Amino acid sequence: MHNLHANIRRKDRRQPHPISLDDAGAVAPTPASQEARLEIRPLADALALLPEDQRAVVLLVGLEESSYQDAATILDIPVGTAMSRLHRGREKLRVTMAGTMVPALRRIK
Repeated sequence: MHNLHANIRRKDRRQPHPISLDDAGAVAPTPASQEARLEIRPLADALALLPEDQRAVVLLVGLEESSYQDAATILDIPVGTAMSRLHRGREKLRVTMAGTMVPALRRIK
């Protein structure tokens, strides 16, 4: 029973829940401005460089605000493995972002 329950919860999280058109019109998302896109671009590039297993945990915990236990359940891995992948992924992001945040200056002759 526990495994069936866990599988149903995992399936529910993976599939988007339909919303009625009446509710969808209430709050329309606004597209990001050009400046916001430029600020996010280095982070998106750094995330793309991460291995898939680390990227999944970083996005679940950081973006989706899932707990370690929930992220481990969704990915079907032990909690300790999720925590170590999260740590390694965040470290790689820090190193990558530290290298990309320095402005590249060119010399003009």
